[in-house]
Amino acid sequence: MGEKTRYSDEELREFKEIILQKLDKARQDYELLKESITHGESNDTEDTSPTFKVLEEGAATLSKEESGKLAQRQLKFIQHLQAALVRIENKTYGVCRVTGKLISPERLRAVPHATLSIDAKQAQ
Repeated sequence: MGEKTRYSDEELREFKEIILQKLDKARQDYELLKESITHGESNDTEDTSPTFKVLEEGAATLSKEESGKLAQRQLKFIQHLQAALVRIENKTYGVCRVTGKLISPERLRAVPHATLSIDAKQAQ
């Protein structure tokens, strides 16, 4: 028997569970970031003296920018996880897009949306 070309249905179920857990957590984190950007909870400078108001508004703007960047990264992570779920359904999950070989299960457990094996990633 030759080298395995895809993961078994049982292995794919294990990876799917890992991805679903990470996806749930990622969505919760994304919602928290969105809320911090829109200041769903009122924690602004309205009750602050004018002297500190300018400083706090500058810090708040910087904080919103950072939260915005984090939210963008989180959204991208969510999209990668969703794409991994599609690959599981297509039974192409865990196959390196460069070498065509299986990505190690250890790597997929650590980075479940990976599309490159360690060798391919290092060659990049």
